Amino acid sequence: MSAFLRTASWRIAARPTATVARAFSSTPARSVARMQIIGHLADTPELKATSTGHEIIRYSVASNRGPATNRQTDWFNIVSFEPEGARRDYMQSLPKGTLVFVDAEATMGTFEDSEGKVRSAMNIKQRSIEVLRRPASEAHDEGSH
Repeated sequence: MSAFLRTASWRIAARPTATVARAFSSTPARSVARMQIIGHLADTPELKATSTGHEIIRYSVASNRGPATNRQTDWFNIVSFEPEGARRDYMQSLPKGTLVFVDAEATMGTFEDSEGKVRSAMNIKQRSIEVLRRPASEAHDEGSH
């Protein structure tokens, strides 16, 4: 083995294998399943109160897949914990049909349905939302004022 290969292999083997603390965050690392969804709002986002008294915004996004002759739609129910203020007001003003890009965290949960069967559900929590395009009828209305 050449001196170069011996030196290079020693450097690779000598690297620490322990996990290094994250320098950019003061919180501990945790596993998170992230999703990015591009689709149209099924309806205007709604403000709801939880059983604990917190307010959340719930909305659904429809995302189409497949060729035009065999198009299928996937529906994603999303929750946002946006605090009271301009951003929350803006979200609630988005009309049905708005094309959005949602960055979210996803978790799987289980619950018991009314028949006593254990069911699974995906919980999607919005991290951020970006409007890509408003519906054509609204864009036309805004331009006429």
